Amino acid sequence: MAEIKRIECGPRMSMAVVHNGVVYLAGQVGNPGDSVTEQTREVLAQVDRLLAEAGTDKTRILTAQIWLADMADFAEMNAVWDAWVPQGHCPARATGEAKLATPDYRVEAIITAAL
Repeated sequence: MAEIKRIECGPRMSMAVVHNGVVYLAGQVGNPGDSVTEQTREVLAQVDRLLAEAGTDKTRILTAQIWLADMADFAEMNAVWDAWVPQGHCPARATGEAKLATPDYRVEAIITAAL
């Protein structure tokens, strides 16, 4: 059986799980109350940090699910995403609107990457 590695394992969930050459990140959110731009920057910084801890990086992202509290923020989030995502290594991505854990969260990202 392949080993399962859990990163930042808490009582409810892990921030990342590595299994069979794939890294699964928990939903990442920014600082409550910050702008969409700042929350997106924080989310992507957390993604970078967790992927590095797992032994990979953003050029190996397979899929990204982006949840916005309001689709009116799509362009603002995309401006940050487009500056961050490495051209030629863009993942399959879906973006939708959802009620997030608290009204202060405006962006959440769920990432899956290869090692």
